[in-house]
Amino acid sequence: MKHAKGDFEVKATPQPLSGPADDALLGRLALVKTFKGELTGTGNGQMLTAGTAVEGSMAYVAMERVTATLEGRHGSFVLVHRGVMTKGGSESPASGAPDFLVTVLPDSGTEGLAGLTGRLNIQMEGGKHSYDLEYSLPPLP
Repeated sequence: MKHAKGDFEVKATPQPLSGPADDALLGRLALVKTFKGELTGTGNGQMLTAGTAVEGSMAYVAMERVTATLEGRHGSFVLVHRGVMTKGGSESPASGAPDFLVTVLPDSGTEGLAGLTGRLNIQMEGGKHSYDLEYSLPPLP
């Protein structure tokens, strides 16, 4: 697997829930991301969240279409997100960090990124986001 690293900025805008929306612990957000570094481009997606009565415990799922350039090849692909945080820590208390799983949806790559597979690892420190994309990309025809 290859690695592409860099930073990203994310803007999350609250959206109304579809259907009954009387539960203050549920939410929906529109996402707009800007990726910088070895993967450059933008991501647009939707996130669903669930909180609890315990401060810092929450979960989210999201779908995001990324249009970007990687290895000089332009195209798009879909990221599938799942995140769980326990009391501001993690799903696994020994790790000390939130549990995020962000994978490239198989067969979602287009144009120069057709055939892209992998996982996006997210790091958050001091309010800044960075990524490490572990990926495989087939050679150009």
